[in-house]
Amino acid sequence: MAKGLKPPSVPSVFSLVILKSCWLLCSTTSQKPGVLADSQLPQQEFAHSIRLDGDIILGGLFPVHSRGDRGVPCGELKKEKGIHRLEAMLFAIDLINKDPDILPNVTLGARILDTCSRDTYALEQSLTFVQALIERDGSDVRCANGEPPIFAKPDKVVGVIGASASSVSIMVANILRLFK
Repeated sequence: MAKGLKPPSVPSVFSLVILKSCWLLCSTTSQKPGVLADSQLPQQEFAHSIRLDGDIILGGLFPVHSRGDRGVPCGELKKEKGIHRLEAMLFAIDLINKDPDILPNVTLGARILDTCSRDTYALEQSLTFVQALIERDGSDVRCANGEPPIFAKPDKVVGVIGASASSVSIMVANILRLFK
C-alpha cells in the first residue's frame, strides 16, 4: 500500500461489490439496449451505467463489456480491462469523499457508462453527458391530463475519465467540446 493511503474499509469494499452486482443486474436484465427491463425504474437511467449522486459529477467511459454479435451492442464482461477500471474510478471517488482534507464539504459523484468496446456505442453513450446542457422545449407536448410535462434534470458532468482507446477518447472529446 502506498505511503499515506489507508486500506479500504469493509463498508467501502462492500459498496463496490453491491455496485458491481447492480451493474451486472442492469446489463443482464435489459430487454433492449439502453433501457432497463423494470418499468418502475426511472426513465433517465440506462442499462450499462452506474450513477452516484454528488455535488460534482464526473463521467466515466469504460469497456466493461466486449463487442456484441449480430446487432447486439454488448457481449461478455471484460474483467481486467473493464471491471477493474470501473472499480478503480469508484475506489478513487470513495477515497476522496471519505477524506475531509481533500474536498471539504464537497462530494464527488459519478455517471459511468459502458462503451461495450465499440467506438460508435461510446459516442452514443457520451451524449448522455451533455443532456443537462441541452434546452428542452416542451411547449408543444401535453400530458394526458392536459398539464405540461415535467422533465427530470440530468446530471451536469464536469469531466470525463476514459475511454480506454485513444481513438475513442479523441472522438468523444470532439463531441463534448461542442457543448462547453
